[in-house]
Amino acid sequence: MMGRKTAKAERARITAKVEADPKRVKSAGRVLEILEFFDDVQRESTVMEIAETLGYPQSSTSALLRSLVDMGYLIYAPTRRTYITSNRVALLGSWMNSDFFREGAIISMMKELNEETRDTVVLATRNGLYVQYIHVIQATNPARLHITLGTARPLAASSAGYAMLSTLKDEEVRRIVMRINAEAAADEPLLKIADILARLAEIRVKGYAFTQDLVTRGGGMISAPLPRVDRQPQMVVGIGGISEVMRNKESELAAALIGQIDKRFGTQSRLSVFAGRDVRDPFLDAIRKEKLQAS
Repeated sequence: MMGRKTAKAERARITAKVEADPKRVKSAGRVLEILEFFDDVQRESTVMEIAETLGYPQSSTSALLRSLVDMGYLIYAPTRRTYITSNRVALLGSWMNSDFFREGAIISMMKELNEETRDTVVLATRNGLYVQYIHVIQATNPARLHITLGTARPLAASSAGYAMLSTLKDEEVRRIVMRINAEAAADEPLLKIADILARLAEIRVKGYAFTQDLVTRGGGMISAPLPRVDRQPQMVVGIGGISEVMRNKESELAAALIGQIDKRFGTQSRLSVFAGRDVRDPFLDAIRKEKLQAS
């Protein structure tokens, strides 16, 4: 059985967040994390559960929840003593990216991927030297990988991170890796730029990144960058699951992911996002080869 300290360390790694600026106002950060908590669990919750999950004192959690109720962002059910977000939260930011998110392309794609694979599907964007999951649809498989909304992963040591880096020129990747090494703790191994560039070259050819047991023990992820629309930041979509299952179904899951992106954005748009990528598709090339051999 996993020891208490080991279990705590494992949980911290799975739900890792980007390290916060010490100057950040604590209450402001906690308010946002409470809203992210509801986006993750998608149900009513009690003060005790919220405080325990987020590691806050129960007294200050209760005060914050009451303030959010007063401001109209949460609804309190006295008989059950539970809280849930109001429609006001759903309207926050609706004036931004309305066509991109509200009308379907990304969210509907994630939902279809989730229904097709029954695995966890994530949407990630860059946050400094990390990628951060900004939307998560949890798996419905009995054996599944739970990913917490807001979790951060190293930009140069994760599936979503590699997919993100594959859209950048090698010169920029070198600068990023040098900065990561410069900021690494004394006991952390330094990243080898040549190894990172070789991995990215492979990803640009395959069209996706696949890692297993790299960040989360027993977990794997297949990720691909999305074509950028207008002035949107670069985003990545990933399918996460149990590493052994992912390994056996890599081709199937990768085809599902790439197929969904092509369906909504087109093959040329998908391929053009990779830095220095020859605009050819390995999946289409394989199909053409099979047809030629059959004839």
